[in-house]
Amino acid sequence: GIIQRQSVCEPLSTGIKAIDALIPIGLGQRELIIGDRKTGKTSIILDAFLNQKTSHEKNVERDKVYCIYVAIGQKRSSVARFVKALEDRGALSYSIVVAATASDPVSMQVLAPFAGCSIGEYFRDNGYHALIAYDDLYKHAVAYRQISLLLRRSPGREAYPGDIFYLHSRLLERAAKMSDALGGGSLTALPVIET
Repeated sequence: GIIQRQSVCEPLSTGIKAIDALIPIGLGQRELIIGDRKTGKTSIILDAFLNQKTSHEKNVERDKVYCIYVAIGQKRSSVARFVKALEDRGALSYSIVVAATASDPVSMQVLAPFAGCSIGEYFRDNGYHALIAYDDLYKHAVAYRQISLLLRRSPGREAYPGDIFYLHSRLLERAAKMSDALGGGSLTALPVIET
């Protein structure tokens, strides 16, 4: 609930100077990454993940930021490329990848963000910091629409079910900065939407 949370007051460095200077992200914040295809949305996530290596080199357990990448409906080769980039730069030791690729069942694509968020909540609730990226929530909405149409739920605008907004807001509201009495952990969310 809202009582267990505190305001966002600690910065999260992404390593991208334009973002860190103009629109800084705080621990426990939710910040949407929106753009057209092939505009570098996943590159922003990759840079943010790689920049967390400095927090792990300090060896102060409370300052470490654990990264969770949730790939929804992506090509398997794109996910493999992302994992390879993390591995090559030594970032896989503090990163977790939850992948429901385009070739996986639609039900897995619907459940993947919730599984990734549960992992992030584990870190948050135990006093650690976690950064989660959902890549991308548009494909999650498409998968949820397919399931809803199969279940014969009444379609809304563009055949999306009416509760898709509730589903995404419920997912993103799980990102928070917890109060010091509950360990002071945080879960920062970077959802991606392709326009």
